[in-house]
Amino acid sequence: MFESAELGHKIKKSAYDKEVPDLREALLDIQMELAKSGAFQVIILLGGLDGSGRGATANLLNEWMDPRHIQTHGMGEPSDEELDRPMMWRFWRALPPKGKIGIFLGSWYTWPILNRVKGITKDSDLNQSLERAVQLEKMLVDEGALVLKFWFHLSKEKQEKRFKELEKSSLAYGTTIKQDKKLLKEYDAFQAVHEKVIRYTSTAEAPWLVVEGVDARYRNLTVGKVILKAIQDRLRLENAPPPRILAPPLMPPIDNLHLLKTLDMTQEIDKQDYKVELEKLQGRLNDLTRDPKFKYMSVIAVFEGNDAAGKGGSIRRITGALDARSYQVIPIAAPTEEERAQPYLWRFWRHLPRKGRVTIFDRSWYGRVLVERVEGFCSEADWMRAYGEINEFEAQMARHRILVIKFWLTITKDEQLRRFEERQQIGFKRFKITDEDWRNREKWEQYEQAVCDMVDRTSTLNAPWTLVEANSKNFARVKILKTLCERVEGKLKELGAQGLDYLDPPKKSR
Repeated sequence: MFESAELGHKIKKSAYDKEVPDLREALLDIQMELAKSGAFQVIILLGGLDGSGRGATANLLNEWMDPRHIQTHGMGEPSDEELDRPMMWRFWRALPPKGKIGIFLGSWYTWPILNRVKGITKDSDLNQSLERAVQLEKMLVDEGALVLKFWFHLSKEKQEKRFKELEKSSLAYGTTIKQDKKLLKEYDAFQAVHEKVIRYTSTAEAPWLVVEGVDARYRNLTVGKVILKAIQDRLRLENAPPPRILAPPLMPPIDNLHLLKTLDMTQEIDKQDYKVELEKLQGRLNDLTRDPKFKYMSVIAVFEGNDAAGKGGSIRRITGALDARSYQVIPIAAPTEEERAQPYLWRFWRHLPRKGRVTIFDRSWYGRVLVERVEGFCSEADWMRAYGEINEFEAQMARHRILVIKFWLTITKDEQLRRFEERQQIGFKRFKITDEDWRNREKWEQYEQAVCDMVDRTSTLNAPWTLVEANSKNFARVKILKTLCERVEGKLKELGAQGLDYLDPPKKSR
């Protein structure tokens, strides 16, 4: 793989000086066209060995183009805030919006590679990290991003020569030179892992381009020309008529069972029993979140359901049991302009809680397979692939000890009508009812089918759905609190069985 990058490519200074002005002008023009169109974002990964010119290339791209439309990220060792969340969180936060270019020096490949070379992880761990990287890049491309990956290669001899040149430089620091010499000793180990990574993750959606890193002029022109052509080609595609994308049909349940119609909607709880149970469960939840082991985990509670099913009231019964400093409620409405400029899951990734905290989503990432599907706000291909993306998103949370608890609150069509009419008659409840709520009733059956498909395809071992019969608000609230307590208690027992050595690993093991 790396043999083609050891051919000794060189470009004479006179030829380089002749080509650069035209290339710079073309890059600036295409960058302005991209910014004006806001059609997609460009994500550039610069990978390779130390001394191969990654930093110099990033600096040059900022010099050749308008740095106001470029976001460059060093992505060094993760901070405590980043370690408190799944690994991909820091990269989701750094993604450029549509119309911008993001350059990553160090990416979602860096730490899996370093940890494998240093023996902190096994081949199986590396394989899992690479699979997550492939899934992330496919999702980014499916969401419209242009992903360009460059790997700068140096032979062992050339890297040693580069380090010797640096050692003579007045800009070199003693600690840096010692690190460089150590890296040189690990060259073969890095090379073996690098080759595996590139072979595994060079996909049709986001292939790697291996570039010889010895000659700076060759490296600069190669990268600049590839970026220019890729953006030009993509902008031409954006201006072309969109192709028709066909998604495979959804398979109906084998037994043709309508999940929601199997629920007993007559379940109730006596008013006095409700008060007793509510107080007991709220106290239990409060105690669980104060357990010493709770600081090693976090909780995300997802609330979805029919309009007027009682999500807000249920959420208030949960927050009433918690310290206000330990939780956050995230209401999800139509995406803002900022959110529309990013991949769909971006606005949910950025709200993931730190350990020891609870985040409650009043509606969530399931909007894509519910309202966006039914109302036609996205294509069939978009909501079809969303099932897999959501499952992977929740699996990443589970791997980082985020307990995901999902509730679907369901009421009958007649009960919804009664609540709608009540809201219109009571002054302080009128804000809860809108014309859109009435329109949604006309698509009741379509929403029911979307819910059944959602539960069928996203109720996993990591994050199962709890269906809540909510015709009786009191019954629903007790069921939700009881489920929440049981799930948190189960996770705390699991953490206790693993022991503190497992719960508090060193940062490098990340």
